[in-house]
Amino acid sequence: MIKELTDSTFEKETSKGVTLTDFWATWCGPCRMQSPVVEQLAEEMGDKVTFAKVDVDQNQATASEFGIMSIPTLLIKKDGQVVDTLVGYHPKERLQAKLEQYI
Repeated sequence: MIKELTDSTFEKETSKGVTLTDFWATWCGPCRMQSPVVEQLAEEMGDKVTFAKVDVDQNQATASEFGIMSIPTLLIKKDGQVVDTLVGYHPKERLQAKLEQYI
């Protein structure tokens, strides 16, 4: 399951364990390509990683706080600390390998 996060819920929801947050927007073509990949990983790795999405148009404070300039941007946090940032589309295998480094 992928959690829809907002400016007010982001910090709390990404403060424990390994989290992958997909910063996206409805009008973004590459975001629509990335979304099914993240959904597939959420089904396969959801017991080890928390998956979330942040709509940058609706939650500009969080996007600004993390310097999100291009979307999709995937932010990986471990116990509340940013450990990796991936910009642009990434295939499932690359994302899975990246996440497994932090589990």
